[in-house]
Amino acid sequence: MKNRVVKPLALAVGLAVCTGALAAPAAFDIKELDTGKDVCNDFNGFVNAKWIAANPIPDDRTRWGSFDALREGSLNVQHGIAEKAARNASRAKAGSIEQKIGYFYASGMDEAAIEKAGHTPIKPELARIDGLKNSSDIVGYITDSYAHGNPVAFRFYGSPDFKDSSTQIAYAGQGGLGLPTADYYSKPDFEKIRTEYVAHIARTLQLVGVSEADAQVQAKAVMAFETRLASASLVPTELRQPENRYHYVSIADADKVTPHFEWAGFFKAQGADVQQGFSLSQPKFFAEFDKMLADVPVSDWQAYLRFHAIDEAAPYLSKAFQQEDFAFNAKTLNGQKEMKSRWKRTLDAVEGGMGMALGQLYVAQTFSPQSKARAQELVNNLRAAYKARIENLPWMSEATKQKALEKWASFTPKIGYPDKWRDWTGLQVHQGDYFANVESAAKFNYDYMVAKIGKPVDRTEWGMTPQTVNAYYSPQKNEIVFPAAILQAPFFDAKADDALNYGGIGAVIGHEMGHGYDDQGSKFDAQGNNANWWTDDDRKAFESRTDKLADQFNHYEALPGKYVNGKLTMGENIGDLGGLNAAYDALQMALKKNPKEANHKIDGYTQDQRFFLNWARVWRGNIRPEAQLTSLNTDPHAPAQFRAIGAPSNMPAFAQAFQCKSGDKMVRDGEKQVKIW
Repeated sequence: MKNRVVKPLALAVGLAVCTGALAAPAAFDIKELDTGKDVCNDFNGFVNAKWIAANPIPDDRTRWGSFDALREGSLNVQHGIAEKAARNASRAKAGSIEQKIGYFYASGMDEAAIEKAGHTPIKPELARIDGLKNSSDIVGYITDSYAHGNPVAFRFYGSPDFKDSSTQIAYAGQGGLGLPTADYYSKPDFEKIRTEYVAHIARTLQLVGVSEADAQVQAKAVMAFETRLASASLVPTELRQPENRYHYVSIADADKVTPHFEWAGFFKAQGADVQQGFSLSQPKFFAEFDKMLADVPVSDWQAYLRFHAIDEAAPYLSKAFQQEDFAFNAKTLNGQKEMKSRWKRTLDAVEGGMGMALGQLYVAQTFSPQSKARAQELVNNLRAAYKARIENLPWMSEATKQKALEKWASFTPKIGYPDKWRDWTGLQVHQGDYFANVESAAKFNYDYMVAKIGKPVDRTEWGMTPQTVNAYYSPQKNEIVFPAAILQAPFFDAKADDALNYGGIGAVIGHEMGHGYDDQGSKFDAQGNNANWWTDDDRKAFESRTDKLADQFNHYEALPGKYVNGKLTMGENIGDLGGLNAAYDALQMALKKNPKEANHKIDGYTQDQRFFLNWARVWRGNIRPEAQLTSLNTDPHAPAQFRAIGAPSNMPAFAQAFQCKSGDKMVRDGEKQVKIW
């Protein structure tokens, strides 16, 4: 729930397992294959088991795989940029991004100054919380905290209007929980985590001088407070539904839902241009939030606000706060053994506060025009393949196909980095004051986001930095975005054979296109509006196929007795299935133009085989059990080992490539086979 560094929020669906990967060799090293395993029954093991055994999870991470190795490489490049900026900051042009990044990074690396400050930076905020006397004071505190870029109790942000994607509107949504999802507050599975969370709250409060006895009382009050918020909150599967993320109301109607929280005053304090109305996205949550303003004792509100003020600031305070934050949020929840190095944690803060500025320096150093041109060529080929698949769908009527093709024609691909860079004028970064820099960046980014409310949507803007190893699709902008950092091996290598590129970045491109037609993306039209462009019969035919895909993933056991949630991961699984099929078709188109390559084996493997081998290589990795449990409950991506096998097992081309037969685990035939796009 760390909110001090505010990033612009984008309604988008991405690719990664939770982020990941870098400098892998360009070629496919067949020595990594475990040929003792049966490719038709343990494809993931065949491709990845030896690598996983030889590459244990580093102690400062909760997972390790292709994505994570690639991300480590990206971090190392960013590290060099930040260190150079810090060395040269005093000599850099005043107000330049180089100077601001340099001062920001250097302040985060000044451990002596941070240690000396202790929790002094948050004492004024704690004093204000101590002075709250009634619900009106609480509303004032929440409003002012937001105005400084520090979210409290709920989420507030700007995003395109679901019904008019050309305009940016305000959204208020559920939030305020310290545990990953609402289920953590009620399900028996998480009883131990709840106990440990209460202990964490108490220890955190003691760090600012609250007595042990009082801290215990306040911790129980915080838990009861959040449990009540959780009871009115939607779970991740429900939040995937667009109808649960959009509820447009006038300010007057919103005030009826929350008579103790006046929205016009809140918007005025934020400087938000909200005149006609906004999305009060989860009315049930806000109704409960309002009741709590009226009937929860002020002392309990103070305990809740006090804990979260400390907890959210903890990563940027002295060592005791950092260690307590790590002990629960990283170690208990996700099994991480060691805290990340100081430079990595500082770089995380710089990325959160000035990510696009850092990206501007990153691409100047790492991304060539040739790479962008080659990636654009692959995008064009994947678009052609996806179009052909839509045109030839046997289960979809011509009327719906025309709408699907209209959406296809309006896809906007973005590759590498933005065409224009953000202006950082006005962001104040100070030498030697880390917490002040984090706060300053949070407010600067918050004000930047709020200023766009009520204005036309800027479709040139990116929702992901170029140095991010990931990709995404935005249904409201109908755009597919591929940052520079993912355009490298094992995903993409201009020197590699077609099979590797199409099994890597080609499938990624197809995956992101597929999000436009997944269970939720398909509810947005070519203009990015939440509108139904399907006939009833076509929608039923689509859902009968997606239900089969959900059932397939529901049977994947990720931990003993713990299975993948096929509904939560539905969008990503549809993206994988459609994307891999489209990438395979695009590979065949490319090979037809180059029959010599088509018939040439490399290291004893055909192009079709290398295509699927590289797909599985992308998903190699291991994860700590604690992180896996959290992921199963929160992450819309299925565990990596199941992504390696899920889509290929539905493709006859895979069975043909490896001579698999009916009955093998990698052959889903007959009624079990899932065909969507």
